[in-house]
Amino acid sequence: MAYISGDDRPDRGYDDPAGCPFCVAPHSAADDSLVIASGERVFAVLNRYPYNPGHLMICPYRHVADYPELDEPETVELAVFTQRAMRVIRQVSGAHGFNLGMNQGAVAGAGIAAHLHQHVVPRWGGDTNFMPVIGATKVLPQLLTDTRDLLAKAWPAN
Repeated sequence: MAYISGDDRPDRGYDDPAGCPFCVAPHSAADDSLVIASGERVFAVLNRYPYNPGHLMICPYRHVADYPELDEPETVELAVFTQRAMRVIRQVSGAHGFNLGMNQGAVAGAGIAAHLHQHVVPRWGGDTNFMPVIGATKVLPQLLTDTRDLLAKAWPAN
């Protein structure tokens, strides 16, 4: 919540692809970038500030902000990667359901509004408890790099 509310947010803008974490991630080491799988036009990456364990995002390589800016092959591969992500997360962690979505623009809640990304958030029955409500924190039972390794190993080759 500190990141979302702005207390722990980076100060720099992400309009420049050179400073955009989604443009940099595919070219970084897997443990640093948390990239799970790479496609021809999109890639899957764990969220550094997850709502739940396994919360990942599907991002186009191209630095575009708005969904209508995607071309048809990017749109198709984004959809295919979203389906794959759901299958892999179900296989690895037995998720009961998912929240899927894009926050388009800063006013809609996009933390990095300059680079489109689709959230895939796994959900389980009873996954909300007193910790976020009373303690203002979320308990994640696994390190992000461990989650990344599990999902990457389970991701199909094609």
